[in-house]
Amino acid sequence: METVDILSIITIAFMGSFGHCIGMCGGIVIAYSTAGLERDRSRGSQAVAHLLYSIGRVTTYGLLGGIFGMLGGVVVFNNTTNGILWLVAGSAMILAGLALMGKLHVLTIFEKSFSSSKWYQESFRALLKSESLMGFYLLGMLNGLLPCGFVYFFAITAASTASPVYGSFVMFIFGLSTIPALFSLGFFVGLFKKLKFRHIMTQLAALSVIIYGIYTLYNGYQYLVTPTRTILECH
Repeated sequence: METVDILSIITIAFMGSFGHCIGMCGGIVIAYSTAGLERDRSRGSQAVAHLLYSIGRVTTYGLLGGIFGMLGGVVVFNNTTNGILWLVAGSAMILAGLALMGKLHVLTIFEKSFSSSKWYQESFRALLKSESLMGFYLLGMLNGLLPCGFVYFFAITAASTASPVYGSFVMFIFGLSTIPALFSLGFFVGLFKKLKFRHIMTQLAALSVIIYGIYTLYNGYQYLVTPTRTILECH
């Protein structure tokens, strides 16, 4: 992948983690932190639990990225189909960015319906009760399945790579970039509760998603008009 792609992924994920991700996943972090974690464990043990939770999320994201990258590779036979894939991906990215800005509400409805599902809530409660280190890792993996606008964006990006390796890498970098915000939530909860701060970060990240979507559309167009273009030139 090009350096510009990697830097864009890191930037979008980092900004988004301090806005949208705190709103989506912050409640889960606070929930497992107040379910005996802070009361019964040393600071070192708490840090390990938080880290395992984050590693669990990254694990799920990496697996999902590999799957989406593989699916993207299935539909790519030549430059025309590759260009079409990028055009579809770019359009979906722009729609995801608009949804994150609050212009579209379809994604929000789906996010809430999934998190309120009986299966998700029962699994979440069961893992909270375990209070084992493995439980925190599995809780992170479960959280990685929670749909949100940023997960959609990076899943689309992973699919556009048309490679399970690159797709997994995209989602892996996304997961790593969100760790600082969620890991430090307990220390800066006062700052993260400020809706204005979170709103600004979410809007900046959403704008970046839209810009990256436009960039992806441009790449798709280049595939269609440049017969000699190869996948390696984009990756």
